[in-house]
Amino acid sequence: MEGQARISADVLARYAADAACEVPGVLGLVEGRLHRHRGVRVLGGAGRPTLEVHLRLERGASIPAVGREVQRRVAEYLRRMADVEPEAVDVVVDDIGRA
Repeated sequence: MEGQARISADVLARYAADAACEVPGVLGLVEGRLHRHRGVRVLGGAGRPTLEVHLRLERGASIPAVGREVQRRVAEYLRRMADVEPEAVDVVVDDIGRA
């Protein structure tokens, strides 16, 4: 049988959200007016998408360190769970709060 399987942008966003929320220093994701699933926006095709992850971080967390770890974990999770290699994982810190 021949055919293709596709993974929706919503599923990729859900995977990215789950991976980002596991990173120490991340309090949660920030939803906005733009179309985002749980604070993640998927741009481009399913083959090499760019993801935009909007975060709320703990007060005192190192923004560069947390951002790099979110990028690493999201890319790794998408490769493992969906066999998708993202073009980029852009991290946007929208809020800083208390744990």
